[in-house]
Amino acid sequence: MTEPIALRVNGRDHSFALPRDTPLIYVLRNDLALNGPKFGCGLGECGACTVLLDEVATRSCVTTLASAEGRSVTTLEGLGTLEKPHPVQAAFIAEQAVQCGYCLNGMIMTAAAFLARNPSPSEAETRAALRYNLCRCGTHLEIVRAVMRAAMPQ
Repeated sequence: MTEPIALRVNGRDHSFALPRDTPLIYVLRNDLALNGPKFGCGLGECGACTVLLDEVATRSCVTTLASAEGRSVTTLEGLGTLEKPHPVQAAFIAEQAVQCGYCLNGMIMTAAAFLARNPSPSEAETRAALRYNLCRCGTHLEIVRAVMRAAMPQ
């Protein structure tokens, strides 16, 4: 019998009796019906599955349930609400920084973690922070503008 693994997702406590090596993205999408994190490459290379694990941008496709045990996970759904989006979400909307939307989760979650560490970045720092998130449809300019907008004092 598998011992339950506890973690906090978007402010709620959960317990899962699943194999310890289950990828976190499977738990988020299949067990909790959270569709923000996308399954992209499955190798931690593209960033589409990014979540915040104790406020650090983390690739959920290569993070096991065991390594998330006892920790706090925030997905795109837990970052903000429709009524009060996170500043990064609001900036992405304002800048229309999306085309197909597949990279959107990873870009927003990476940007939120980055801005929490560096609230007044330069454009070069912003580009460097996002360099490992792949966007295939070419909205990089809008994405960088959105992150810079989110960093601006409101």
